[in-house]
Amino acid sequence: MENLRIATAQFENASGDKTYNLSVIRSLAAEAAQQGAQVVAFHECSVTGYTFARHLSREQLLDVAEYIPEGESIQALTQIARDHNIAILAGLFEKDKQDQLFKAYVCVDKNGLVAKYRKLHPFINPHLIPGDQYVVFDLHGWTCGILICYDNNIVENVRATALLGADVIFMPHVTMLTPSTRPGAGFADPALWANRENDPTSVRLEFDGMKGRAWLMKWLPARAYDNGIYVVFSNPIGMDDDQLKNGCSMIVDPFGDVLAECRKLGNEVTTATCSPEKLHQAGGHRYRNARRPDLYRDIIGQSHKSEQKVVWMKTDDTASQ
Repeated sequence: MENLRIATAQFENASGDKTYNLSVIRSLAAEAAQQGAQVVAFHECSVTGYTFARHLSREQLLDVAEYIPEGESIQALTQIARDHNIAILAGLFEKDKQDQLFKAYVCVDKNGLVAKYRKLHPFINPHLIPGDQYVVFDLHGWTCGILICYDNNIVENVRATALLGADVIFMPHVTMLTPSTRPGAGFADPALWANRENDPTSVRLEFDGMKGRAWLMKWLPARAYDNGIYVVFSNPIGMDDDQLKNGCSMIVDPFGDVLAECRKLGNEVTTATCSPEKLHQAGGHRYRNARRPDLYRDIIGQSHKSEQKVVWMKTDDTASQ
């Protein structure tokens, strides 16, 4: 297994405007390829936009959603991958032939679809159906997995994907700058973004403080460290519908160290080299080998009713999944 060059990106998506979003994905994929990246990852619903979907009816969401792999966006992503000889990971809403709706994230290369994952814990629209399986796949000899946003809050999902052999887990998000019961959380004023050129300091304080990056750093490096894996975090920056997001797309190594991070107040892509040696040198690798599942197999696997609550979502927007 050789070194793998991975890029992660951040950009301000347009709600429901696939043509525009794909044009930005094309531009940033080209830039990633110029940086020597073999793979580039974009955020959750990067093709379609995300937060606007909380207002959509079932019929409207079906209009936005696409079949995978035959949908136009998958074909467009494949062409971008072919043009720049780079694997691309991006997100969109999916529909199947029974008109069931899912939150999907795909990996494509120059030959087409490599992998598809459906979010296990969707909530942005009550018509979305949860996925029911983990996904691992090969990229340049590395075993990769995908977990979307809220999926990563449940530590068992990350551990299960790692135990399935994932060396790298792509973690696309649309997160931060939302209310929560934790101290310091909350929305950020969109006026800060509008005034970012005149006053970058104020918006950066919001982005990097407890509403944003400071919260992210409480748990994201731990997912990488505990499991001895590389984590590729992708997140939008700027306005996503009526919510401001702070980017901070980054790549974290198996030691929990940040290898590369997007820091611009705008669209950006950054690349890091992932080396196989770190996978075995990291403490997480040793700790996984030291596990004693006989002690907790029945505890972790006992019957449990899943309850998912998102503080900032209104009750009528979050019907049972």
